[in-house]
Amino acid sequence: MATGIKDKVAILGMGCSKFGERWDAGSPDLMREAFDEAMADAGIERSQIEAAWFGCYGDAINVGNSSIPAATALRLDGIPVSRMENMCATGTEALRGATYAVASGAVDIALAIGSEKLKDTGYGGLPPAFKGTFNDLWMPMGSAPAGFAQLASGYRARYGTSKEDMKRAISHVSWKSHQNGVHSPKAHFQKAVSMETIMNAPMISDPLGLFDCSGVSDGSACAIVTTPEIARALGKRDVVTIKALQLSTSSGRETQMNQWDGSYVPNTRTAAARAYREAGIDDPRTQLSLTEVHDCFSITELVTMEDLGLSDDGRAVFDVLDGKYDRDGAVPCQIDGGLKCFGHPIGASGLRMAYEVYSQLLGRAGARQLADPSMGLTHNLGGVPYQGVAAISILGLMN
Repeated sequence: MATGIKDKVAILGMGCSKFGERWDAGSPDLMREAFDEAMADAGIERSQIEAAWFGCYGDAINVGNSSIPAATALRLDGIPVSRMENMCATGTEALRGATYAVASGAVDIALAIGSEKLKDTGYGGLPPAFKGTFNDLWMPMGSAPAGFAQLASGYRARYGTSKEDMKRAISHVSWKSHQNGVHSPKAHFQKAVSMETIMNAPMISDPLGLFDCSGVSDGSACAIVTTPEIARALGKRDVVTIKALQLSTSSGRETQMNQWDGSYVPNTRTAAARAYREAGIDDPRTQLSLTEVHDCFSITELVTMEDLGLSDDGRAVFDVLDGKYDRDGAVPCQIDGGLKCFGHPIGASGLRMAYEVYSQLLGRAGARQLADPSMGLTHNLGGVPYQGVAAISILGLMN
């Protein structure tokens, strides 16, 4: 019988590039930036990496549709390198591939790297006005902001939340992240934004204003994983292990049946329940020290707090306004600024989230360091709220 992967895999090293409009660097440069930091952190030779997983969503302009560009950029000579893509969960999917390879005993040391250079593609997150393009053909809701704005409508209809309370809450989500992002030197946006500015920003898709939407960025992040025993043998004293790594994909039932009311994301709840069981978590509100969730839009973060069981259903609006997820709150969320400040280079985001949790657990987060964190969660939501994929990883210090 399957027992899960709790504490079977350790993170030996991690790296993260500077995120932003990286006109100064090509995709190979971004990958090497993250890879070189991870290698230095791991303290191993390139020849010790036995397999690699490369996460990239839509950067066909720079890297094509195979794993070869990653193998070439990182000089991964002769080892298996697999290309992964699973919507916005792509980075976590790459980590899952490397993690499962080590947990199965197939390899001792594996690499996961995610990279995306969206600025070169001209992608702006909104569909162009003419027909026959990728966005028009693929996105059933017309645009990502419109699709995620429906979460707010569904939530308000279910719980009777006033329009004013909803607007204040999602603005607080964005305000909080920008306050945190000031202390993240690798973030795209590192400037605090006032509540007044956020509340009065141009509307994109009601109730989402300009500052409720994450940006488009270039970036890369990387993880090197092994067994806890090998990590110890290589001299690691504080070992970060993967407590759980779960993924849930929609079968399409949300749009084909009348059981879903649009106020939550079923896949996130499914993945979270599995991840908590695998990690041995029975009270996430007290056992999680921090979370990095998929705040592609501020409403998504708010709803995710309920989907993760950190707020009671219908109460996230008030928990957000009470500061529960602020830096000094009960469960800090997006302590590095999240997608709001880093932007969302799709293949890299999941691994970038893990990088922040890993850095916090090892006390390396500098000005944004939390006091004695012991366990953190990352969450990706790919596709759209009503038909997509959710991925969750839980990292913690080895007992």
